[in-house]
Amino acid sequence: MTTTHYQTGLKTKKRLVLERGVKQLGLSCSDEQIDQLLTYLEMLDRWNQAYNLTAIKDPLEMIGLHLLDSLAVSPMLSGESCIDVGTGAGLPGIPLAIMNPKKKFTLLDSNGKKTRFLFQAKIELKLSNIQEVNTRVEKYLPEHGYDHVLSRAFSSLSDMVSYCDHLLTTGGSFLALKGRIDKTELSDIPKSYMVDEIHPLNVPGVDGARHLIKIVRH
Repeated sequence: MTTTHYQTGLKTKKRLVLERGVKQLGLSCSDEQIDQLLTYLEMLDRWNQAYNLTAIKDPLEMIGLHLLDSLAVSPMLSGESCIDVGTGAGLPGIPLAIMNPKKKFTLLDSNGKKTRFLFQAKIELKLSNIQEVNTRVEKYLPEHGYDHVLSRAFSSLSDMVSYCDHLLTTGGSFLALKGRIDKTELSDIPKSYMVDEIHPLNVPGVDGARHLIKIVRH
């Protein structure tokens, strides 16, 4: 098999895996959105070789562990604005911005090379609904609060609500992507907050437990 044939076959396989996974998640995705997601995947793979943006190197694995894992959050989004804290290479923010073009997403990370990638992704994907911010979360003081503070980067829920409380608008919520539920971690959340919902996520192509934890102020 020639290199060209192999690349064409891989590209077709990635599309089929992504389309099947989106369908399994119960999401409606246009051909243009699938194209954007695949372009983002190609960018992530290309930049990863030089900048080590993610530990996952196999593009097919990235579909489940990065794209579908991010998109599984989409049905839980309400309101108009979200901030993805510690977004890294734009996860879950960029896939969610592609899926929700009418919502505004701020992608925050303190790593300069990662925010440069986010800027380039915004340009190449023509995403007018994202803004990348290169700073530490405690130093970022937005003019308006957000309906959702998203993250899959924080080591603990307690740290997430403590560092990000100033980002949340009245009536907003924290949405944390986690693996297994740790009851000790839940009990360590400051008393001024409460766990409102815990959603088990069945992510196609991802082994192991995945959950979305929604936290609100008392």
